[in-house]
Amino acid sequence: MKDFIKINDKDNIVIALRDFKMGEHINVDGREVSIKDIIPKGHKIALESLEQGSRIIKYGATIGYAKELIDMGSHVHSHNMKTSLEGVLEYSYDKRVVDKDNTKDRGLTFKGYKRKNGDIGIRNELWIVPTVGCVNGIGEMILKEFKATINSEDIDGMEVFKHNYGCSQLGDDHQNTVKILGDIVKHPNAGGVLVLGLGCENNTMDQFIKSLGDYDKDRVKFLVAQDVDDELEEGIKILSQLFNNMKKDIREEISISELKIGLKCGGSDGFSGITANPLLGAFSDFLISQGGTTVLTEVPEMFGAETFLMERAKNEEVFNDTVALINDFKNYFIRHEQPVYENPSPGNKEGGITTLEEKSLGCIQKGGSAEIVDVLKYGEVLERKGLNLLESPGNDLVASTVLGASGCHMVLFTTGRGTPFGSFVPTMKIATNSELYNKKRRWIDFDAGVLLKNKSMDELLEEFIEYVIDVSNGKLVNNEKNDFREIAIFKTGVTL
Repeated sequence: MKDFIKINDKDNIVIALRDFKMGEHINVDGREVSIKDIIPKGHKIALESLEQGSRIIKYGATIGYAKELIDMGSHVHSHNMKTSLEGVLEYSYDKRVVDKDNTKDRGLTFKGYKRKNGDIGIRNELWIVPTVGCVNGIGEMILKEFKATINSEDIDGMEVFKHNYGCSQLGDDHQNTVKILGDIVKHPNAGGVLVLGLGCENNTMDQFIKSLGDYDKDRVKFLVAQDVDDELEEGIKILSQLFNNMKKDIREEISISELKIGLKCGGSDGFSGITANPLLGAFSDFLISQGGTTVLTEVPEMFGAETFLMERAKNEEVFNDTVALINDFKNYFIRHEQPVYENPSPGNKEGGITTLEEKSLGCIQKGGSAEIVDVLKYGEVLERKGLNLLESPGNDLVASTVLGASGCHMVLFTTGRGTPFGSFVPTMKIATNSELYNKKRRWIDFDAGVLLKNKSMDELLEEFIEYVIDVSNGKLVNNEKNDFREIAIFKTGVTL
Protein backbone atom coordinates (compact mmCIF):
# COMPACT_ATOMS: atom_id res chain seq x y z
CA MET A 1 0.00 0.00 0.00
CA LYS A 2 1.26 3.49 -0.85
CA ASP A 3 1.94 6.13 1.81
CA PHE A 4 0.31 8.94 -0.18
CA ILE A 5 -1.68 9.63 -3.32
CA LYS A 6 -1.39 12.39 -5.92
CA ILE A 7 -4.79 12.62 -7.59
CA ASN A 8 -3.95 14.77 -10.63
CA ASP A 9 -0.65 15.60 -12.33
CA LYS A 10 -1.40 19.31 -11.86
CA ASP A 11 -1.79 19.01 -8.07
CA ASN A 12 0.68 20.75 -5.77
CA ILE A 13 -0.38 18.67 -2.77
CA VAL A 14 -0.67 14.96 -2.04
CA ILE A 15 -2.99 13.14 0.35
CA ALA A 16 -1.47 11.19 3.25
CA LEU A 17 -2.61 7.55 3.32
CA ARG A 18 -1.22 7.10 6.82
CA ASP A 19 -0.17 9.30 9.74
CA PHE A 20 3.18 11.04 9.17
CA LYS A 21 5.73 12.22 11.72
CA MET A 22 8.08 15.18 11.38
CA GLY A 23 11.34 14.25 9.67
CA GLU A 24 9.97 11.45 7.50
CA HIS A 25 10.58 11.58 3.75
CA ILE A 26 8.47 10.79 0.70
CA ASN A 27 9.48 10.63 -2.95
CA VAL A 28 7.05 12.31 -5.35
CA ASP A 29 7.73 12.37 -9.09
CA GLY A 30 11.43 11.84 -8.44
CA ARG A 31 11.58 14.62 -5.80
CA GLU A 32 12.33 13.93 -2.16
CA VAL A 33 10.00 15.80 0.20
CA SER A 34 10.86 16.13 3.89
CA ILE A 35 7.80 16.14 6.18
CA LYS A 36 7.76 19.31 8.30
CA ASP A 37 4.74 18.61 10.57
CA ILE A 38 2.71 15.86 12.15
CA ILE A 39 0.23 15.11 9.35
CA PRO A 40 -2.85 12.94 9.99
CA LYS A 41 -4.09 10.34 7.55
CA GLY A 42 -6.35 11.89 4.88
CA HIS A 43 -4.76 15.35 5.15
CA LYS A 44 -2.78 17.35 2.59
CA ILE A 45 1.02 17.66 2.23
CA ALA A 46 2.57 20.53 0.26
CA LEU A 47 4.71 19.34 -2.66
CA GLU A 48 6.42 22.70 -3.14
CA SER A 49 6.98 25.98 -1.35
CA LEU A 50 3.77 28.01 -1.67
CA GLU A 51 3.94 31.78 -1.27
CA GLN A 52 1.13 33.67 0.46
CA GLY A 53 -1.76 33.96 -2.01
CA SER A 54 -0.64 30.92 -4.04
CA ARG A 55 -3.33 28.58 -5.35
CA ILE A 56 -3.69 25.18 -3.68
CA ILE A 57 -4.49 22.62 -6.37
CA LYS A 58 -6.24 19.26 -5.86
CA TYR A 59 -8.18 17.22 -8.45
CA GLY A 60 -6.35 19.47 -10.95
CA ALA A 61 -8.46 22.44 -9.76
CA THR A 62 -8.06 25.28 -7.26
CA ILE A 63 -9.41 24.43 -3.80
CA GLY A 64 -8.27 27.66 -2.09
CA TYR A 65 -5.15 29.73 -1.51
CA ALA A 66 -2.31 29.98 0.97
CA LYS A 67 -2.93 32.43 3.84
CA GLU A 68 0.81 32.52 4.53
CA LEU A 69 4.05 30.99 3.28
CA ILE A 70 3.71 27.18 3.27
CA ASP A 71 6.98 25.27 3.12
CA MET A 72 7.39 22.12 1.06
CA GLY A 73 6.45 19.11 3.18
CA SER A 74 4.15 21.11 5.46
CA HIS A 75 0.65 20.25 6.56
CA VAL A 76 -1.85 22.17 4.38
CA HIS A 77 -5.11 22.79 6.25
CA SER A 78 -7.32 25.41 7.96
CA HIS A 79 -4.40 27.10 9.77
CA ASN A 80 -2.65 28.14 6.55
CA MET A 81 -5.26 27.82 3.77
CA LYS A 82 -8.48 29.70 2.93
CA THR A 83 -11.35 29.43 0.47
CA SER A 84 -11.21 31.55 -2.66
CA LEU A 85 -15.01 31.62 -3.05
CA GLU A 86 -17.14 34.70 -2.57
CA GLY A 87 -20.51 36.13 -3.59
CA VAL A 88 -23.06 35.25 -6.24
CA LEU A 89 -21.54 34.76 -9.68
CA GLU A 90 -22.60 35.18 -13.29
CA TYR A 91 -22.09 32.24 -15.66
CA SER A 92 -22.02 31.72 -19.40
CA TYR A 93 -23.01 28.58 -21.28
CA ASP A 94 -19.87 26.87 -22.54
CA LYS A 95 -20.92 23.32 -23.25
CA ARG A 96 -18.26 20.66 -23.07
CA VAL A 97 -18.74 17.67 -25.32
CA VAL A 98 -19.46 14.78 -22.99
CA ASP A 99 -18.23 11.40 -24.20
CA LYS A 100 -21.12 8.97 -24.18
CA ASP A 101 -20.49 5.81 -22.20
CA ASN A 102 -20.75 3.21 -24.93
CA THR A 103 -20.90 0.28 -22.54
CA LYS A 104 -22.89 -2.44 -24.26
CA ASP A 105 -26.37 -3.13 -22.90
CA ARG A 106 -25.70 -6.09 -20.64
CA GLY A 107 -29.35 -7.01 -20.24
CA LEU A 108 -29.11 -6.97 -16.43
CA THR A 109 -32.31 -7.30 -14.46
CA PHE A 110 -33.61 -7.23 -10.91
CA LYS A 111 -36.77 -8.61 -9.34
CA GLY A 112 -39.14 -5.74 -8.62
CA TYR A 113 -42.82 -4.96 -8.20
CA LYS A 114 -44.85 -3.58 -11.11
CA ARG A 115 -47.47 -1.12 -9.94
CA LYS A 116 -50.79 -0.48 -11.68
CA ASN A 117 -49.60 2.84 -13.17
CA GLY A 118 -46.41 1.27 -14.58
CA ASP A 119 -44.09 2.46 -11.80
CA ILE A 120 -41.59 -0.03 -10.39
CA GLY A 121 -40.86 -0.66 -6.71
CA ILE A 122 -37.96 -2.54 -5.10
CA ARG A 123 -39.88 -3.04 -1.84
CA ASN A 124 -43.48 -3.99 -1.03
CA GLU A 125 -44.05 -2.17 2.25
CA LEU A 126 -47.02 -1.00 4.27
CA TRP A 127 -46.75 2.62 5.41
CA ILE A 128 -48.64 5.00 7.65
CA VAL A 129 -48.09 8.62 6.57
CA PRO A 130 -49.38 11.24 9.05
CA THR A 131 -50.65 14.47 7.53
CA VAL A 132 -49.67 16.25 10.77
CA GLY A 133 -47.23 15.54 13.58
CA CYS A 134 -50.05 15.49 16.16
CA VAL A 135 -51.02 11.93 15.12
CA ASN A 136 -47.54 10.39 15.11
CA GLY A 137 -48.32 8.53 18.33
CA ILE A 138 -51.68 7.29 17.05
CA GLY A 139 -49.94 5.94 13.95
CA GLU A 140 -47.44 4.05 16.09
CA MET A 141 -50.24 2.63 18.24
CA ILE A 142 -52.24 1.45 15.21
CA LEU A 143 -49.21 -0.23 13.64
CA LYS A 144 -48.14 -1.90 16.89
CA GLU A 145 -51.59 -3.39 17.44
CA PHE A 146 -51.86 -4.45 13.80
CA LYS A 147 -48.46 -6.18 13.77
CA ALA A 148 -49.60 -8.42 16.61
CA THR A 149 -52.38 -9.80 14.41
CA ILE A 150 -50.49 -10.80 11.23
CA ASN A 151 -47.41 -12.55 9.83
CA SER A 152 -45.19 -9.62 8.92
CA GLU A 153 -42.98 -11.83 6.74
CA ASP A 154 -45.69 -11.77 4.06
CA ILE A 155 -44.51 -8.28 2.99
CA ASP A 156 -41.18 -6.45 2.98
CA GLY A 157 -41.75 -4.06 5.88
CA MET A 158 -44.06 -1.72 7.83
CA GLU A 159 -43.38 1.80 9.08
CA VAL A 160 -44.91 5.01 10.38
CA PHE A 161 -43.09 8.00 8.87
CA LYS A 162 -43.31 10.52 11.68
CA HIS A 163 -42.61 14.23 11.20
CA ASN A 164 -43.24 17.50 13.04
CA TYR A 165 -45.21 19.41 10.42
CA GLY A 166 -48.61 19.70 8.71
CA CYS A 167 -49.97 22.50 10.86
CA SER A 168 -49.07 26.11 11.75
CA GLN A 169 -47.08 26.45 8.53
CA LEU A 170 -47.31 29.14 5.87
CA GLY A 171 -46.29 29.58 2.24
CA ASP A 172 -43.42 27.48 0.95
CA ASP A 173 -43.10 25.49 4.18
CA HIS A 174 -46.70 24.32 3.95
CA GLN A 175 -46.32 23.50 0.25
CA ASN A 176 -43.08 21.59 0.90
CA THR A 177 -44.82 19.47 3.53
CA VAL A 178 -47.73 18.71 1.20
CA LYS A 179 -45.43 17.86 -1.72
CA ILE A 180 -43.04 15.60 0.19
CA LEU A 181 -45.80 13.70 1.99
CA GLY A 182 -47.65 13.29 -1.31
CA ASP A 183 -44.51 11.98 -3.02
CA ILE A 184 -44.06 9.44 -0.21
CA VAL A 185 -47.70 8.30 -0.41
CA LYS A 186 -47.33 7.60 -4.15
CA HIS A 187 -43.83 6.05 -3.98
CA PRO A 188 -43.75 2.63 -5.68
CA ASN A 189 -41.80 1.01 -2.81
CA ALA A 190 -45.11 1.14 -0.91
CA GLY A 191 -47.66 -1.56 -1.66
CA GLY A 192 -50.17 0.04 0.69
CA VAL A 193 -50.45 3.40 2.48
CA LEU A 194 -52.73 4.66 5.23
CA VAL A 195 -52.78 8.47 5.26
CA LEU A 196 -53.63 9.43 8.83
CA GLY A 197 -54.96 12.88 9.75
CA LEU A 198 -56.20 14.54 12.93
CA GLY A 199 -58.97 16.77 11.57
CA CYS A 200 -58.10 20.32 12.57
CA GLU A 201 -54.70 20.77 10.89
CA ASN A 202 -54.15 23.20 8.01
CA ASN A 203 -52.93 20.27 5.90
CA THR A 204 -56.57 19.26 5.55
CA MET A 205 -57.34 15.78 4.27
CA ASP A 206 -59.60 17.05 1.47
CA GLN A 207 -56.91 19.39 0.15
CA PHE A 208 -54.20 16.75 0.58
CA ILE A 209 -56.19 14.20 -1.42
CA LYS A 210 -56.73 16.79 -4.14
CA SER A 211 -52.96 17.49 -4.24
CA LEU A 212 -52.23 13.81 -4.93
CA GLY A 213 -53.82 13.86 -8.38
CA ASP A 214 -54.15 10.33 -9.74
CA TYR A 215 -53.48 7.58 -7.20
CA ASP A 216 -54.36 3.91 -6.76
CA LYS A 217 -57.50 3.87 -4.61
CA ASP A 218 -56.94 0.19 -3.78
CA ARG A 219 -53.52 0.98 -2.33
CA VAL A 220 -54.00 4.37 -0.65
CA LYS A 221 -56.60 4.82 2.12
CA PHE A 222 -57.42 7.74 4.42
CA LEU A 223 -58.44 8.12 8.05
CA VAL A 224 -59.22 11.31 10.02
CA ALA A 225 -59.00 10.54 13.73
CA GLN A 226 -61.49 13.18 14.89
CA ASP A 227 -64.13 11.85 12.48
CA VAL A 228 -64.44 8.36 14.01
CA ASP A 229 -65.33 6.96 17.44
CA ASP A 230 -62.32 4.61 17.65
CA GLU A 231 -59.34 5.55 15.44
CA LEU A 232 -57.41 2.47 16.61
CA GLU A 233 -60.13 0.05 15.50
CA GLU A 234 -60.66 1.89 12.20
CA GLY A 235 -56.93 2.10 11.51
CA ILE A 236 -56.40 -1.61 12.06
CA LYS A 237 -59.36 -2.40 9.79
CA ILE A 238 -57.84 -0.29 6.97
CA LEU A 239 -54.35 -1.78 7.41
CA SER A 240 -55.88 -5.27 7.20
CA GLN A 241 -57.50 -4.44 3.86
CA LEU A 242 -54.24 -3.05 2.49
CA PHE A 243 -52.19 -5.96 3.84
CA ASN A 244 -54.44 -8.62 2.31
CA ASN A 245 -54.19 -6.85 -1.04
CA MET A 246 -50.39 -6.56 -0.82
CA LYS A 247 -49.85 -10.25 -0.02
CA LYS A 248 -50.78 -11.04 -3.62
CA ASP A 249 -47.90 -8.96 -5.01
CA ILE A 250 -44.95 -10.87 -6.44
CA ARG A 251 -41.54 -9.84 -7.70
CA GLU A 252 -40.85 -10.15 -11.42
CA GLU A 253 -37.89 -9.56 -13.72
CA ILE A 254 -37.34 -5.88 -14.48
CA SER A 255 -34.59 -4.25 -16.56
CA ILE A 256 -32.08 -2.21 -14.52
CA SER A 257 -32.94 0.64 -16.90
CA GLU A 258 -35.92 1.18 -14.56
CA LEU A 259 -33.72 1.83 -11.51
CA LYS A 260 -33.66 5.37 -10.09
CA ILE A 261 -30.79 5.91 -7.67
CA GLY A 262 -30.06 8.85 -5.35
CA LEU A 263 -26.44 9.92 -4.78
CA LYS A 264 -25.52 11.39 -1.39
CA CYS A 265 -22.50 11.91 0.86
CA GLY A 266 -22.18 12.82 4.53
CA GLY A 267 -19.47 12.84 7.15
CA SER A 268 -16.93 13.15 4.34
CA ASP A 269 -13.20 12.80 4.87
CA GLY A 270 -10.02 13.23 2.85
CA PHE A 271 -10.68 9.97 1.01
CA SER A 272 -14.27 10.68 -0.06
CA GLY A 273 -13.17 12.19 -3.38
CA ILE A 274 -10.64 9.40 -3.92
CA THR A 275 -12.58 6.20 -3.21
CA ALA A 276 -16.33 6.14 -2.50
CA ASN A 277 -17.45 9.18 -4.50
CA PRO A 278 -15.57 8.12 -7.66
CA LEU A 279 -17.05 4.62 -7.21
CA LEU A 280 -20.55 6.14 -7.22
CA GLY A 281 -19.56 8.22 -10.25
CA ALA A 282 -18.48 5.09 -12.10
CA PHE A 283 -21.71 3.36 -11.08
CA SER A 284 -23.79 6.38 -12.16
CA ASP A 285 -22.14 6.38 -15.60
CA PHE A 286 -22.70 2.63 -15.89
CA LEU A 287 -26.37 2.76 -14.88
CA ILE A 288 -27.04 5.65 -17.27
CA SER A 289 -25.32 3.69 -20.07
CA GLN A 290 -27.87 0.93 -19.39
CA GLY A 291 -30.78 3.38 -19.64
CA GLY A 292 -31.15 4.06 -15.89
CA THR A 293 -31.41 7.22 -13.80
CA THR A 294 -29.31 8.85 -11.05
CA VAL A 295 -29.86 12.01 -9.02
CA LEU A 296 -27.25 14.37 -7.54
CA THR A 297 -28.31 16.85 -4.85
CA GLU A 298 -26.81 18.84 -1.90
CA VAL A 299 -26.68 22.20 -3.66
CA PRO A 300 -24.38 23.98 -1.14
CA GLU A 301 -21.88 21.21 -1.76
CA MET A 302 -21.79 22.09 -5.44
CA PHE A 303 -20.53 25.64 -4.67
CA GLY A 304 -17.04 26.00 -6.09
CA ALA A 305 -17.50 23.09 -8.49
CA GLU A 306 -20.70 24.24 -10.19
CA THR A 307 -19.04 25.19 -13.49
CA PHE A 308 -17.95 21.55 -13.92
CA LEU A 309 -21.65 20.64 -13.79
CA MET A 310 -22.85 23.55 -15.94
CA GLU A 311 -20.57 22.62 -18.82
CA ARG A 312 -22.21 19.17 -18.84
CA ALA A 313 -25.75 20.54 -19.23
CA LYS A 314 -27.58 18.84 -22.09
CA ASN A 315 -28.78 22.16 -23.51
CA GLU A 316 -29.10 25.84 -22.68
CA GLU A 317 -32.39 25.33 -20.83
CA VAL A 318 -30.76 22.82 -18.47
CA PHE A 319 -27.79 25.18 -18.10
CA ASN A 320 -30.08 28.07 -17.09
CA ASP A 321 -31.90 25.84 -14.63
CA THR A 322 -28.56 24.82 -13.11
CA VAL A 323 -27.52 28.48 -12.74
CA ALA A 324 -30.83 29.21 -11.02
CA LEU A 325 -30.36 26.19 -8.76
CA ILE A 326 -26.96 27.48 -7.60
CA ASN A 327 -27.70 31.19 -7.29
CA ASP A 328 -31.12 30.74 -5.69
CA PHE A 329 -29.50 28.69 -2.95
CA LYS A 330 -26.74 31.25 -2.46
CA ASN A 331 -29.38 33.98 -2.16
CA TYR A 332 -31.19 31.84 0.42
CA PHE A 333 -28.07 32.04 2.61
CA ILE A 334 -27.70 35.77 1.96
CA ARG A 335 -31.37 36.51 2.85
CA HIS A 336 -30.81 34.90 6.22
CA GLU A 337 -27.56 36.86 6.69
CA GLN A 338 -25.50 33.67 6.84
CA PRO A 339 -22.10 33.10 5.21
CA VAL A 340 -22.53 31.35 1.88
CA TYR A 341 -19.33 29.39 2.24
CA GLU A 342 -19.47 28.36 5.93
CA ASN A 343 -18.64 24.75 5.15
CA PRO A 344 -17.06 22.12 5.62
CA SER A 345 -18.28 20.82 8.98
CA PRO A 346 -15.98 20.17 11.97
CA GLY A 347 -16.06 16.45 11.17
CA ASN A 348 -15.08 17.12 7.54
CA LYS A 349 -12.14 19.24 8.70
CA GLU A 350 -10.97 16.58 11.13
CA GLY A 351 -11.05 14.14 8.22
CA GLY A 352 -8.80 16.38 6.09
CA ILE A 353 -11.19 18.59 4.08
CA THR A 354 -10.35 22.29 4.41
CA THR A 355 -12.49 24.41 2.06
CA LEU A 356 -15.90 24.20 0.43
CA GLU A 357 -14.47 23.99 -3.06
CA GLU A 358 -12.36 21.02 -1.96
CA LYS A 359 -15.45 19.36 -0.53
CA SER A 360 -17.54 20.23 -3.59
CA LEU A 361 -14.99 18.93 -6.10
CA GLY A 362 -15.05 15.63 -4.23
CA CYS A 363 -18.83 15.70 -3.83
CA ILE A 364 -19.73 16.12 -7.51
CA GLN A 365 -17.65 13.07 -8.44
CA LYS A 366 -20.66 11.02 -7.36
CA GLY A 367 -22.31 12.26 -10.57
CA GLY A 368 -19.66 10.71 -12.80
CA SER A 369 -19.14 12.26 -16.24
CA ALA A 370 -22.55 11.95 -17.93
CA GLU A 371 -24.43 14.94 -19.29
CA ILE A 372 -27.08 16.51 -17.06
CA VAL A 373 -30.55 15.99 -18.52
CA ASP A 374 -32.80 17.82 -16.03
CA VAL A 375 -32.91 20.01 -12.90
CA LEU A 376 -35.66 19.38 -10.34
CA LYS A 377 -37.03 21.79 -7.77
CA TYR A 378 -37.54 20.59 -4.20
CA GLY A 379 -40.35 18.01 -4.13
CA GLU A 380 -40.55 17.51 -7.90
CA VAL A 381 -40.60 13.97 -9.29
CA LEU A 382 -38.24 12.52 -11.89
CA GLU A 383 -39.35 12.73 -15.51
CA ARG A 384 -36.19 12.14 -17.57
CA LYS A 385 -33.82 9.19 -17.56
CA GLY A 386 -30.15 10.01 -17.09
CA LEU A 387 -28.31 12.26 -14.61
CA ASN A 388 -30.56 14.77 -12.83
CA LEU A 389 -29.80 17.58 -10.37
CA LEU A 390 -32.18 18.13 -7.45
CA GLU A 391 -32.70 21.15 -5.18
CA SER A 392 -31.92 20.39 -1.52
CA PRO A 393 -29.63 21.48 1.29
CA GLY A 394 -26.75 19.22 2.27
CA ASN A 395 -28.40 18.08 5.52
CA ASP A 396 -28.23 14.29 5.41
CA LEU A 397 -31.80 13.42 6.35
CA VAL A 398 -33.45 16.30 4.45
CA ALA A 399 -31.47 15.47 1.29
CA SER A 400 -32.01 11.71 1.55
CA THR A 401 -35.74 12.24 2.08
CA VAL A 402 -36.13 14.45 -0.98
CA LEU A 403 -34.10 11.98 -3.08
CA GLY A 404 -36.63 9.30 -2.17
CA ALA A 405 -39.49 11.73 -2.74
CA SER A 406 -38.22 12.43 -6.26
CA GLY A 407 -38.80 8.75 -7.06
CA CYS A 408 -35.44 7.19 -6.21
CA HIS A 409 -35.69 3.55 -5.21
CA MET A 410 -32.69 3.80 -2.90
CA VAL A 411 -30.02 6.25 -1.77
CA LEU A 412 -26.32 5.47 -2.09
CA PHE A 413 -24.64 7.32 0.77
CA THR A 414 -20.86 7.66 0.99
CA THR A 415 -19.22 8.46 4.32
CA GLY A 416 -15.77 8.70 5.85
CA ARG A 417 -16.92 9.31 9.40
CA GLY A 418 -19.92 6.98 9.56
CA THR A 419 -23.62 7.52 10.25
CA PRO A 420 -26.38 5.04 11.17
CA PHE A 421 -29.53 6.84 9.96
CA GLY A 422 -31.80 5.79 7.13
CA SER A 423 -34.58 7.43 5.14
CA PHE A 424 -37.89 5.98 3.91
CA VAL A 425 -36.11 4.19 1.05
CA PRO A 426 -33.11 1.85 1.51
CA THR A 427 -30.11 4.03 2.41
CA MET A 428 -26.92 2.17 1.58
CA LYS A 429 -23.76 3.35 3.41
CA ILE A 430 -20.48 3.13 1.48
CA ALA A 431 -17.30 3.65 3.51
CA THR A 432 -14.48 5.74 2.07
CA ASN A 433 -11.92 3.84 4.16
CA SER A 434 -11.66 0.24 5.33
CA GLU A 435 -11.06 1.20 8.96
CA LEU A 436 -14.58 2.66 9.17
CA TYR A 437 -16.08 -0.34 7.39
CA ASN A 438 -14.46 -2.78 9.83
CA LYS A 439 -15.30 -0.66 12.89
CA LYS A 440 -18.97 0.02 12.12
CA ARG A 441 -20.27 -3.13 10.46
CA ARG A 442 -23.78 -2.49 11.83
CA TRP A 443 -23.82 0.88 10.04
CA ILE A 444 -21.76 0.39 6.89
CA ASP A 445 -22.85 -1.78 3.96
CA PHE A 446 -19.96 -1.60 1.47
CA ASP A 447 -16.22 -0.88 1.64
CA ALA A 448 -14.80 1.44 -1.03
CA GLY A 449 -11.60 1.82 0.99
CA VAL A 450 -10.16 -1.24 -0.75
CA LEU A 451 -9.41 1.09 -3.67
CA LEU A 452 -6.52 2.41 -1.53
CA LYS A 453 -5.10 -1.10 -1.37
CA ASN A 454 -4.99 -3.58 -4.20
CA LYS A 455 -8.46 -3.42 -5.74
CA SER A 456 -8.98 -1.77 -9.14
CA MET A 457 -11.96 0.46 -9.88
CA ASP A 458 -13.17 -1.92 -12.59
CA GLU A 459 -13.13 -4.87 -10.18
CA LEU A 460 -14.87 -2.99 -7.40
CA LEU A 461 -17.47 -1.54 -9.75
CA GLU A 462 -18.54 -5.04 -10.80
CA GLU A 463 -18.90 -6.05 -7.15
CA PHE A 464 -20.89 -2.90 -6.45
CA ILE A 465 -23.24 -3.39 -9.42
CA GLU A 466 -23.97 -6.90 -8.16
CA TYR A 467 -24.62 -5.60 -4.64
CA VAL A 468 -26.99 -2.85 -5.82
CA ILE A 469 -28.94 -5.47 -7.78
CA ASP A 470 -29.06 -7.72 -4.70
CA VAL A 471 -30.52 -4.84 -2.67
CA SER A 472 -33.01 -4.14 -5.48
CA ASN A 473 -34.01 -7.82 -5.27
CA GLY A 474 -34.84 -7.42 -1.58
CA LYS A 475 -31.55 -7.83 0.31
CA LEU A 476 -31.75 -5.53 3.34
CA VAL A 477 -29.17 -2.83 4.01
CA ASN A 478 -28.22 -1.96 7.58
CA ASN A 479 -30.62 0.91 8.13
CA GLU A 480 -33.46 -1.50 7.28
CA LYS A 481 -32.08 -4.26 9.50
CA ASN A 482 -31.80 -1.78 12.37
CA ASP A 483 -35.20 -0.21 11.61
CA PHE A 484 -33.54 3.22 11.44
CA ARG A 485 -36.02 4.94 9.12
CA GLU A 486 -37.01 8.60 9.25
CA ILE A 487 -38.08 11.52 7.11
CA ALA A 488 -37.20 15.22 7.33
CA ILE A 489 -38.88 18.08 5.45
CA PHE A 490 -37.08 21.29 4.45
CA LYS A 491 -38.28 24.31 6.45
CA THR A 492 -37.36 27.88 5.52
CA GLY A 493 -40.00 30.19 6.97
CA VAL A 494 -42.30 31.13 9.84
CA THR A 495 -44.13 28.70 12.13
CA LEU A 496 -47.33 30.12 13.66
